[in-house]
Amino acid sequence: MALMFLNGGAMRGGPLHHLLAGAPLVATTTTAAKYRFYAIGDVCPGLSPVAHGGAAIEGEVYDVHMDVLRDRLLPAEPPALELGVIELADGSSSFAMLLRRPHVSFSQLRDITEFGSWDAFVSRESTVDAPAEVTP
Repeated sequence: MALMFLNGGAMRGGPLHHLLAGAPLVATTTTAAKYRFYAIGDVCPGLSPVAHGGAAIEGEVYDVHMDVLRDRLLPAEPPALELGVIELADGSSSFAMLLRRPHVSFSQLRDITEFGSWDAFVSRESTVDAPAEVTP
């Protein structure tokens, strides 16, 4: 079993949650304030550790079987991400998906750290993209 911090589509209610194969939720928490948070093509998020200017990013920690991690979760991740170890707000460690380095070469990379979570970013984007309501 491995602790895995999720902050995108595999979280509860997300389109990839089924990939967890019933792994139990251990905690809803944040990272330590040591990460920048990016949208990759506005499709999925990625964390990037930084020495300065980081923020706490919301997510969920699951206790995942290693075979589920190997056979289901990792193959579903985009090439821009890789498995790494992060620090959580309480100082403990967890696996998470991190942006590969150097990430400056990835097209459509957008810093969304100010939102603090993937859900907040997606909610904001759907509000911005929604057509204006026309009233007679």
